[in-house]
Amino acid sequence: MNSSNTERRRSAAYKLTFTAPAAEWNEALPIGNGRLGAMIYGGTAEEKLALNEDSLWYGGPRDRNNPDALAHLETIRRLLLEGDAEEAQRLSLLALSGVPETQRHYVPLGDLSLTFLHSRETSDYERELDIMTGIAAVRYRADGILFKRELFASFPDEAIVIRLTADRPGAISFLTRLTRGPGNRYYDEIVKADAGTIVMRGNGGGAGGVDFRTVLRATAVGGSSSIIGEHLLIDRADSVTLVLTAATSFRFADPEAQALSAADQVSQTAYDTLRERHADDVRSLMGRVSIRLGSADENADTLPTNERLARVSEGAEDTGLTALYYQFGRYLLVASSRPGSLPANLQGIWNDRILPPWDSKYTININTQMNYWASENGNLAECHEPLFDLLERMREPGRCTARTMYGIEEGFVAHHNTDLWADTAPQDLYMPATYWPMGAAWLSLHLWEHYAYGLDRAFLERAYPTLREAAVFFEHFLTDLPDGRVVTVPSVSPENTYLLPDGRPGILCAGPAMDSQILRELFTACIKAADILGVDDDFAMRLKTLRARLPQPEIGKHGQLMEWLEDYEEAEPGHRHISHLFALHPGTGWSPEATPVWTQAARVTLERRLANGGGHTGWSRAWIINLWARLEDGEKAHDNVQALLAHSTLPNLLDNHPPFQIDGNFGGAAGISEMLLQSHTGELSLLPALPIAWSEGDVEGLRARGGWTVGITWSGGALREARIRALRDGACVVRMRGDAFVEVVAEDGSAVEASSDGAGRIWWQTCAGTTYALRRSERSQQA
Repeated sequence: MNSSNTERRRSAAYKLTFTAPAAEWNEALPIGNGRLGAMIYGGTAEEKLALNEDSLWYGGPRDRNNPDALAHLETIRRLLLEGDAEEAQRLSLLALSGVPETQRHYVPLGDLSLTFLHSRETSDYERELDIMTGIAAVRYRADGILFKRELFASFPDEAIVIRLTADRPGAISFLTRLTRGPGNRYYDEIVKADAGTIVMRGNGGGAGGVDFRTVLRATAVGGSSSIIGEHLLIDRADSVTLVLTAATSFRFADPEAQALSAADQVSQTAYDTLRERHADDVRSLMGRVSIRLGSADENADTLPTNERLARVSEGAEDTGLTALYYQFGRYLLVASSRPGSLPANLQGIWNDRILPPWDSKYTININTQMNYWASENGNLAECHEPLFDLLERMREPGRCTARTMYGIEEGFVAHHNTDLWADTAPQDLYMPATYWPMGAAWLSLHLWEHYAYGLDRAFLERAYPTLREAAVFFEHFLTDLPDGRVVTVPSVSPENTYLLPDGRPGILCAGPAMDSQILRELFTACIKAADILGVDDDFAMRLKTLRARLPQPEIGKHGQLMEWLEDYEEAEPGHRHISHLFALHPGTGWSPEATPVWTQAARVTLERRLANGGGHTGWSRAWIINLWARLEDGEKAHDNVQALLAHSTLPNLLDNHPPFQIDGNFGGAAGISEMLLQSHTGELSLLPALPIAWSEGDVEGLRARGGWTVGITWSGGALREARIRALRDGACVVRMRGDAFVEVVAEDGSAVEASSDGAGRIWWQTCAGTTYALRRSERSQQA
């Protein structure tokens, strides 16, 4: 392969490319620095950036806990345990619902438009996003002049930067303005700060809504710039740098002073310095993992991204696009969740609607959690931190909800949604989701996951009180059944409906399988954490006793895992949620080897779901990929990767629920990782779900629980080499497909004494900071 082809293929591995501007939001390209985001359309007559700031939401904090909940709680429990779901549901709508029923919703910062004064006739158009550097670019010719734009959202400099150049002096003329909302009616004023700066002032709306300020500054080389009314005008410049900053009163007492100060600092820095600082920052995260799946398809690699996606929709295999999709998922996390920002919401940070789908907030019965499935194994651990920050802010509201709704004085609780203000009261009047009390419990497990990967004792010391408090709530909330088991009641199995024997639908229930599985994970994490830290022996013993009384998984009449305590039929057999497979993924308790009966029942459950139309939403399909990977079925996992790309991916590679919802991107990336490396059983399982289509390839930089960083090379469907870097001293246990005849060599070239059980496992003692290479030996290759 000649050097130009090599460079083109390397470029294709990290670039989304297009040959036309975005016709709509679903074709635009996302940039972000965690706090600020933009969707770039790349137009030639007019460029548009749809803007967001992560803390700009409608309305302020409220106490929405229903004051009548506690008085009716025992009646609701009694009705459910007696089998009267209908009456329990009627009373719950009145007594358990939030007052008012809805939380706050995320809103856009506005739009930035640039109207160009050159000819509308253009040629040689190119639009791209380099996800290794986080830089978007637009190139085209008009009037015989080559125009270029580069755009990025800088984390180090806290600004969106736009650079406009041309290959002829004095060629750049345009006018630009800030607008917000339909009819441009959702801000208060635009003022001139100085000769090259305008400021938009406004409020998110609603009682207690945050104030926002958006600053736009233009610096031109050559030509002239001026402000007329709400417009910045650039006339016959050689080059122009636009800087956009924003701040809200959620973080700053004086958001205007903050935004202007940030613009001042950026404007005083040379563009090349800004660009390099930004690219180095993104590259430092994105460059930790490389991935190649299957052999090269040079024809596909040179096609625009939307055409490659269309080919997959028609049945083509494009392993390069799959690898790009994986890295794009990591890029979206880098762009939407950085230390100090809010966590990625239902749309990351990219929302263009004043009233967005599902409020674009934090849905914590799967979606927010899925946003972070790829953070640890994808080597982006610091991008996980905003979720922990939100969870910490949820503790005080969650204590209030625990007291007011449930009469519990210890611990904290949250339901299926939260918002900017860490609201924990039930959201909506949607029976299949609203009255589920497991949100804080599931979120708290992310603290344990972060520790399990990084083994940072200091972090565990900080996280343990939150884990403990989430578990303490359920010490008091769990209800005894006559047979001695303890269950959550009232609850639901998100967001499913069962059928009673007489055909009537039921939703509220006692002890759905997911709740027991989450609590088993939470109690186990607390027990392990207490042991590591040498604290809370009595509490750990109480949790062990409670854990033993949780319902065990049961198998129903179809051979499926039962979702409820009774073997009900489902109203919707192809339902998008697969809640009762939590223990398989993202839980860590099951595997085909350790729990073959339950995993076989999980397989039946998945097959029944898919046979009845399951996986019809992007995030549900992504969850299914992870589940098949945990079942070590590479072909089924691959089929669902293909389906995710073919049916649930927009032209710009964003996930399509529909409409756009970002969790499918994150869940899909996590699923690809799970197909190549698993660590939930306490071992490193290499290539556990490798499909035939990926029969050769390599990956570098994946992380595993236990403090390992792993690289793998394979061909012919078999391992050729694995590279394992140890964070700590201790035993490393590796499981791989096929035989275990491998040589283990330390990075200094010395052989390492290793043991094998002859059934695919090998183990040896590690030294912190050392990389070990596992290579297939001659004996293995001859065999």
